[in-house]
Amino acid sequence: MDDEFAKLIRRINPPRVVVDNDACEHATVIQVDSVNRHGILLEVVQVLADLNLVVTKAYISSDAGWFMDVFYVTDYEGNKIRNERTLSYIQKTLETKVHFLNSLRSSVGVIPSKEHTSIELTGSDRPGLVSEVSAVLADLGCNVVNAEIWTHNARAAAVIYVTDQSTGHAIEDPKKLSIIKELLFNVMKGNSDFRTPRMSISSSGVMHRARRLHQMLFADRDFERPENVKFESAKPHVTVQDCSDRDYTVVTIRSLDRPKLLFDTICTLTDMEYVVFHGTVITGRMEAYQEYYIRHVDGFPISSEAEQQRVVECLEAAIERRAQEEGLELELFTDDRFGLLSDITRIFRENGLCIRRAEISTKGGKAKDTFFVTDVSGNPVDAKTVDLIQHQIGQANLQFLQGNSGVLP
Repeated sequence: MDDEFAKLIRRINPPRVVVDNDACEHATVIQVDSVNRHGILLEVVQVLADLNLVVTKAYISSDAGWFMDVFYVTDYEGNKIRNERTLSYIQKTLETKVHFLNSLRSSVGVIPSKEHTSIELTGSDRPGLVSEVSAVLADLGCNVVNAEIWTHNARAAAVIYVTDQSTGHAIEDPKKLSIIKELLFNVMKGNSDFRTPRMSISSSGVMHRARRLHQMLFADRDFERPENVKFESAKPHVTVQDCSDRDYTVVTIRSLDRPKLLFDTICTLTDMEYVVFHGTVITGRMEAYQEYYIRHVDGFPISSEAEQQRVVECLEAAIERRAQEEGLELELFTDDRFGLLSDITRIFRENGLCIRRAEISTKGGKAKDTFFVTDVSGNPVDAKTVDLIQHQIGQANLQFLQGNSGVLP
């Protein structure tokens, strides 16, 4: 009876997405109305992040079983979205996603794929780790087609998509998969890891990479800050308070603004099984302000100080995981070839660089890789090292997009 009633409600009230370029002088306004379900806010924000839209303001409301959100968005240069084809694509993508979610019994989040094999790794971070993992994969005939690597609080997580060099498809040989798993486990274990590394290999499907990396580092408890690890840039300010008169818990976040910040915080709250009933997001002058009225999925607000503190720590970690101040940003764009990632990361290792974060992608025979690097102590990269790397890799292939203190791009 409940299922049939829910279907009827969805048919009577289909999702609606409106993209308005006239309502605001400085941003494109996107309004999404739909029957509410747990996780739909994250899926909408995920679409905006994947389309490289910057959310400058947002108003969230999902009381009484209805989801009504308004997002003010720009491109990365701060301009309104004026291209009509782009505006149409944004609207159709959001409508398709919301319709799809409303047709499911539960939120899935896994994209089926037999084109490649997905490898997930978590463990202790150390200098040269990405180079060692890349070398093992190359030695075993695994071609890295896409990957994303994050490090935070001395922990590392990676989602890597590989194909068999000989076939160009997912790796199906059970013996080879077993060898890959064994050798990568040994690399991740190292000599001094106080936690057992985690690893999985699958050809059945993959989850959204950034969401999966958040989940992996959360499961590895990277929100527990080691005494010898310090976050160099301005630490996020997160508060969690009771709102007993309205039966909510209020979460307030102030931090440096950056792309995909909203996704990172909503992703963490959703995966911790909290529901955002009301929210306000405002950015300006490089600072972001976020305020959320939340409850646990069971309908109750946070009931203890220990749980409040855990939410604070986890949100701080989510914001810090891909803070752009973490190192010098390098972008490599060149012809793709087997073993390219292994060669590039070996050059970084030999020149004393440590990879803090990386995004690897290949398409149409071209490789586009972005790395955030520091020296092995976490300090800025000196100019001589920059020159050496450019000489070894090729100045035409490597760009220095953003420097931290001590390095000029």
